[in-house]
Parts: sequence; C-alpha cells; structure tokens
Amino acid sequence: MPLPKVASPNGGRVRRISSRTTFWYKRLFPVFWFGFIAIFIVVMLSAKGGPPLPMILFPLAMAAFGYFLMRKLVFDLADEVWDGGDELIVRNRGREEHIPLSDIVNVSYSAFTSPARVTLTLREGGVPGREISFSPLARLLPFSKNPIVRELIERIDKSRSTR
Repeated sequence: MPLPKVASPNGGRVRRISSRTTFWYKRLFPVFWFGFIAIFIVVMLSAKGGPPLPMILFPLAMAAFGYFLMRKLVFDLADEVWDGGDELIVRNRGREEHIPLSDIVNVSYSAFTSPARVTLTLREGGVPGREISFSPLARLLPFSKNPIVRELIERIDKSRSTR
C-alpha cells in the first residue's frame, strides 16, 4: 500500500527528484533475472541424462555476479526522493526521513552507471545511514550535467553558508 502524499513540514511545494524507474530496478528486474536463471537450471536438470557441469556452473556464476552487482548499484537506492525546499524527503522501505539540506556534506553523481546514481553524504548518520543514494530523473542530453543535481549542489552550498 502506498504511503500518503508527501508534504513538506514548512508548507511549501514538493517535487520529485528521483526516477520512477527505481521500482523496476529494485523490485521487478531482480525477479526476472533470478527467475530466468532458476528456470534455466530447472530445465537443464530435468534434461535426459543430466546436463554437463558447465551448463549448471555458468548460470550459478551469472546469479552470483548479478546479485553482487545489484547489491552494489541497485538494492541500496532510496525508493523516492522529494525536494521540499530547504530539505529532502527520502522514502525507503516504507519509512520517510526529512533531511535538511544543511545536513548534507557531499553530493556525488555517477551518470555512467545503470541506473544513474546520486549519493548524498550526511553530516551525521541516522536511521537511513550516513549515505543515501537515489536514481535521479532522466535527462535528455546524456553527456551533460544533470540540472537537478547541479541545482541541488548550489542550494546545499547556499544552505550551509546561511546556517
């Protein structure tokens, strides 16, 4: 069941800055990946005379490789990130955290991963941890800087100077 509509405590408007494809990457793609591998192994094991050993080892290696890659690049992504003006509202696994922009120490952006990632390093670790990663909204020009990330960095810097 979805959480209620996001609202900023300061009464301002909020806008989503994370990609809607995160659900696909975190929830659906792993089911397809591991499901296909499981079906392949079951079909190979049910073959008459049994499969050659590489026909079982290769899919197991693919499953292990896929798991470690997804763990590093996908499973830690926040479900949703909303911009609430002077704070970010992060939703992950049914929890909602409000993070003031002044509590963000660093913003790193990786455009050449799939999905693209923004990692926020927080001044102090809390419930979500010291780092929060999310996939930003897609942009039309793949080799340009992401305007949402650029604006976020400027606003974080401005919030630190007024703190």
